[in-house]
Amino acid sequence: MNIILAQVEDASVIHNVMLQAFKEYEHATPPSSALSETIASIEQAMKNGEHAFIGYIDEQPVAMVRFTLSTQKIYFFRLSVIPGKQGQGVAKALIAELEQFARMKGKTISECKVRMSVPRNIELYSSLGYIVTKESEEENRNGFSLSVATMEKQLMN
Repeated sequence: MNIILAQVEDASVIHNVMLQAFKEYEHATPPSSALSETIASIEQAMKNGEHAFIGYIDEQPVAMVRFTLSTQKIYFFRLSVIPGKQGQGVAKALIAELEQFARMKGKTISECKVRMSVPRNIELYSSLGYIVTKESEEENRNGFSLSVATMEKQLMN
């Protein structure tokens, strides 16, 4: 897989991959707020300091992850793999790239938040060395409350 650091012009690719991946949560309770995001909202977020990686196989976008950087942390979210490529190590490759980027930027912690109602995502991150550091009720972008696990991994150089 070829992984590139996205530019603002890639917002439509990011949006498209995200919608394909998050479609399975369309009827979840509550539905994922990812499905209400727009190309314009992603462009705006990127102009305000958000970043993304896009993974390509045979020049076709198959995965993406969005992230922000703070003093110590890289915080990633909306990790998306299109349905036809799930379960093939694509997400793990994307996270490995993300963690390497974080190390190069001097970050010591990688963090994400996961719906507690999706145990396979918690299992994925656990298998990569992430631990649950907090469980909480949070409001998503659409104002719905959901149970979330904050997961962190210490990044060693």
